[in-house]
Amino acid sequence: MTTQKIAIAVIGTLDTKLPEYLYLRSQILQREPSIDVILIDAGRSQVAHEAITIPQAEVLKASGYQNGDDSLQSLPRGEVIKTMIKGAISVTKELRDNGKIQGIIGLGGSGGTSIAAAVMRELPLTFPKLIVSTVASSDTSSYVGETDITMMYSVVDIAGLNEVLKAVIDNAAAAIVGMAQVYAARTLQGRTGRERKGIGITMFGVTTQVVDVARRWLDGQGFEVYVFHATGAGGRAMERLVREGRLDAVLDLTTTELADELVGGVFSAGEHRLTAAARVGIPQIVSVGALDMVNFGPKDTVPAQFQDRNLFEHNPSVTLMRTTPQECEELGNRLARRLWENCADPEVIEVWLPLKGISAIAVKGQAFYDEDADRALFAAIKKELEGSGIKTVEVDTDINDPTWSEDIARRLTNLLDVESRTLKGTT
Repeated sequence: MTTQKIAIAVIGTLDTKLPEYLYLRSQILQREPSIDVILIDAGRSQVAHEAITIPQAEVLKASGYQNGDDSLQSLPRGEVIKTMIKGAISVTKELRDNGKIQGIIGLGGSGGTSIAAAVMRELPLTFPKLIVSTVASSDTSSYVGETDITMMYSVVDIAGLNEVLKAVIDNAAAAIVGMAQVYAARTLQGRTGRERKGIGITMFGVTTQVVDVARRWLDGQGFEVYVFHATGAGGRAMERLVREGRLDAVLDLTTTELADELVGGVFSAGEHRLTAAARVGIPQIVSVGALDMVNFGPKDTVPAQFQDRNLFEHNPSVTLMRTTPQECEELGNRLARRLWENCADPEVIEVWLPLKGISAIAVKGQAFYDEDADRALFAAIKKELEGSGIKTVEVDTDINDPTWSEDIARRLTNLLDVESRTLKGTT
């Protein structure tokens, strides 16, 4: 059986944590002596040790910093970290792009974690990434983002080796070795690509019914379906997979993250949401699922200025707030503008509008039913898309009615066929 040489990048601030990193290196090699450990120094000051593969000076040079190590010492800590992040990203991406590493691991407090995480966020999804960190038991969203970084809590500070820290590092070493071996086997077998066309779908609890029907139908047609929970990170993850070329079409049924971005809810996906598929030019059908709501945490965390609004406790941890007609008008403008401003091919983009309700609780008789708000949303979208070449489709049903679920999924596959015929005609 053919085997592949495996290498693991170990990245960190060796001027402050060299003993801990040397221990991590030894544990990786103890589990698999044939592995190459590429030790990368992203610290503030230069350190000399025979185990260091890529020294700090090389990382600093890769950052483009021109003033040398002596000048670096006078910079504020935050600027040093930004500089070393830039160099470490350059060095590590080159290693990965050339197939020279099959995994990456780091150790750190907040500073070391910031460096390691920033590097890992630039690496492709499903490439093995692990950080042992003192901040792993808190909110790690700023470190992980929309990626698949694995974070392991160090329990004690990474400041001197002791029984607990050694055991944690032992576990981490075993984990990254196993992850790298599986990744190497997968790439060796040629299983990094997709055997089926991939379709991304966005979903929320209040749009689950339409997504489930569409997902099952697409799966039955031989597509690989990726469902993204529209909680901010979910939307960003889908956008990232589109940019990485890992999705062939998007059924963006649940665009609720735009409402959180506009009003200040907890599930914003940021200003780049709803741009990737349009820019890449892959087929997409967009709808307005859950734009009737802004998401907050427990009811007592809803900002004071919203306490008199129409609030709905989805569960003890999630409170929803109904969007107003004015907010819906702006949401319609934003949704439409992001599509046509980033549009590479309007022929493969459509916006479908379910006229009788845009979520499970926005239909007649439910807490968020508001005809004026929905009309403002639909009117803004149609007006903004006039002359853009992007088609709008109105359906006389609510978003979760199963009678239209297969129709919208089937239409997306038709758009994929159109794109395929167009591409063949241009080759």
